[in-house]
Amino acid sequence: MNKETPTMSASKTPPAALLTRHADAETCADPSSVMTLLADSDGTAGGITSYRSTFAEGATGAPAHFHTRATELFFVISGALQVLVGEEVTVLEEGDFLAVPPHTPHAFAAAPGCEADVLFVFTPGVGRFDYLRLLGRVMRGEADPKEIAESSERFDNHYVDSAVWRAALERSA
Repeated sequence: MNKETPTMSASKTPPAALLTRHADAETCADPSSVMTLLADSDGTAGGITSYRSTFAEGATGAPAHFHTRATELFFVISGALQVLVGEEVTVLEEGDFLAVPPHTPHAFAAAPGCEADVLFVFTPGVGRFDYLRLLGRVMRGEADPKEIAESSERFDNHYVDSAVWRAALERSA
C-alpha cells in the first residue's frame, strides 16, 4: 500500500474566513432595538448566522418561538436579558451564555428596568437577515404582520403560545 501525504482536493477547500467590520455592518432598527447584521449562512458556507442586538429598556424582544434546524446561542455583552427556555423564565446578565437547542420554545426581552446588548449566533446557519429586515419593516408599520407567519418555514422561526412568557411580560410591565 502506498502511503501518501493527504492533500486537500478542490472540493475539500475550507470556506474563506469572514470578517465583518463594525463600520461596514448593516443595521436594522425598530422602535426598541437595533440589530447589527454580522454573518449570514450564505457567507459562512452554512456554518453560522450571527447578529448583535441592542435592546432599549422595556424592549419586548421576541415572542415565544422555536427553531427546528438550528441551535440559538445568546451571549450577553452588557445589561440584562429576560429569557424563556421551555417553561422557565430567567435573567441573563453581562457575560452569561445560553444555548437553546432545536425544538425548544424560547423568548426574550430586555430584563425589567434594563437595557441589553446581546450577540446571537445560530448553528448551523439559517438565512435570517431577510427575516430581521422584515421584522423591522413590520415594527415600523411598513409591512403586514401576516408576512412573518407566512415565512415561518423559510426562516425556521415557529411561533408558539406561552402562558408562562405572557405572565412574565405582564409582571414586567
